Amino acid sequence: MITLEVLRTGPLALLEDLGRPGLAHVGVTHSGAADRGAHRLANRLVANPDDRATVEITMGGFAARVQGGDVDIAVTGADADPAVGGIPFGTNSVHRVRAGEVVSLGVPHAGVRSYLAVRGGIDVEPVLGSRSYDTMSGIGPRPVRAGDVLPVGTPSGRYPELDQAPVAAIAAGRIELRVVPGPRDNWFAVPDALVHTEWVATDRSDRVGMRLSGLPLTYRWPDRQLPSEGATRGAIQVPPNGQPVILGPDHPVTGGYPVIGVVTDADTDTVAQIRAGQSVRLRWTAPRIPADGSPDW
Repeated sequence: MITLEVLRTGPLALLEDLGRPGLAHVGVTHSGAADRGAHRLANRLVANPDDRATVEITMGGFAARVQGGDVDIAVTGADADPAVGGIPFGTNSVHRVRAGEVVSLGVPHAGVRSYLAVRGGIDVEPVLGSRSYDTMSGIGPRPVRAGDVLPVGTPSGRYPELDQAPVAAIAAGRIELRVVPGPRDNWFAVPDALVHTEWVATDRSDRVGMRLSGLPLTYRWPDRQLPSEGATRGAIQVPPNGQPVILGPDHPVTGGYPVIGVVTDADTDTVAQIRAGQSVRLRWTAPRIPADGSPDW
């Protein structure tokens, strides 16, 4: 059996696939890879189905030795100068690793999360149908630790014709995100302040949510309470301090803070790669219907 012997993990290394859909009614959120596009690309480069587990590596610093045989790997997402035996091989490309060689990642130049895929996928035991770890609930295979031996599954599928994918570099400057208004934008005195403010991502961000800092948003009815409602990835909740939180893949299944808007699904992968200190601008993607001044509950 081919395995990866983990030598070091960096700040955080998790096993992730495409998550656990359809379990919110029993209190289990979707979870899964924070940057789904990078996860899928890594799998496709090594001819895996999209749902095979990859290693999601936060801010680099990961290293593992291949044992038991040769294997093809790919690293996507944040460019952390992936190398084998100290020799860089390039992000978004396929590389053959011989038994005994060490795969390593440095600190990303931009972005936050890199994805390591091996042909055959990481074949740990699934929990509730997924090999993803949910950082909020603790469901799934625990975070990867130094000394872990990760089994590699049986390869399937045919190789693509290309061994490298032309992918745009992750932006290091201001990020723009598209937002659908509502459903609770009428709970705010000036809802358009969301798109007129220069927000900054804070260091209090993780897979549960990305916290923004800027001129606080103001509730229209500060003395009223909103009953808990279903939550979704990309929802922009606004707690009483007026600082928005964009929910990530490990978000709670319900929330009681009003949601002023929802980041489009296509842009939630971008959220996963925003670093603390980066500027974030939000813009409406649909007309916002003005409130009539009364609550809608």
